Amino acid sequence: MSSPSPRRRPSPAVYRRRRLVALLVLIVILAVLVAGVWTLIAQPWRGAAAEPQPSPSTSSPDPSPTTVTPPAEETPAATETTPPTPSASDTPQPESTAVAAPACTNGDLSVEAVTDKTEYAAGEIPQLSIALTNTGAADCTINVGTSAQSFTITSGSDVWWRSTDCQTEPSDMVVTLAAGQTVQSATPLPWDRTRSSVSSCDSPDRQRATGGTYHLAVSIGGVDSAQTKQFILY
Repeated sequence: MSSPSPRRRPSPAVYRRRRLVALLVLIVILAVLVAGVWTLIAQPWRGAAAEPQPSPSTSSPDPSPTTVTPPAEETPAATETTPPTPSASDTPQPESTAVAAPACTNGDLSVEAVTDKTEYAAGEIPQLSIALTNTGAADCTINVGTSAQSFTITSGSDVWWRSTDCQTEPSDMVVTLAAGQTVQSATPLPWDRTRSSVSSCDSPDRQRATGGTYHLAVSIGGVDSAQTKQFILY
């Protein structure tokens, strides 16, 4: 029975080749690792690549669309249904076409003396008025103020009282009388049954009228009453 032959050791050349291959493998592994580390260091933006940013020319849609509601129509206020009145500065005003009535003449008027009664008991105060009628065919104007009125009371030829003797603060009032219109004193003028004169207006001792027949004559706007009004005092 033959004995086994001893194993032959590799030659030094083989060892050198093996070491060279191992060294090359190690170099390749190191090269790969260095390349990977350099890639991470040289390209830092890779960490932000997971969140892409929109380009300036591309707009990102809103994830929750907004519904645009059209504004409700406003109900005009009640005051707006009528156009505002333009001011005189921006709208020319029409010229008045109304023609003022002419002044009344004596022939246009009829004046009448009026008393509230025809007989007055002792101590009763007569109330005097004027009735005025436009007897013309057209409207006319006349001053019916207290400055244009006159009341005169007589007994026979004796003038007892004149309203103008002690009149204070007379006033004017121009009115238009329509054709055929009659107007009368709104407030009668009382006569206190005393005699008047311009020199005795403030005298408390003026003479008082006695019982008898008296007549009232009136005038307004320069037109005298055609007749006097008779009344009796007791």
